[in-house]
Amino acid sequence: MASLSNYLRTHRKHLTLSQEEVAFLIGVNGMDKGIKVSRDENSAREPSLEIALAYEVIYGKPVRELFAGLYEQAERKVAERAKILSFRKTQKPKLQEILTNLISKLTA
Repeated sequence: MASLSNYLRTHRKHLTLSQEEVAFLIGVNGMDKGIKVSRDENSAREPSLEIALAYEVIYGKPVRELFAGLYEQAERKVAERAKILSFRKTQKPKLQEILTNLISKLTA
């Protein structure tokens, strides 16, 4: 499923905020602070966890929705790694159960 890597611009426009206003709200200082928001919106950089959570507060949407493309990418990678880990011989039945549940959840 192809999606935008993030929905920051969409939510900013919906709230009629400028990039400079959002930059101020997330705590960006200095000149050209709107450029940092632009870079986030255009996926030219990945914001820190603190900034991503600030976007969640501003837009009232979970980080996983704001950064849907990045979330989907992380989900695929975790599913791949969980499959690899589940094929390893393990003496931990609880781990095997966790991995089985994770794989079925992520590949459903």
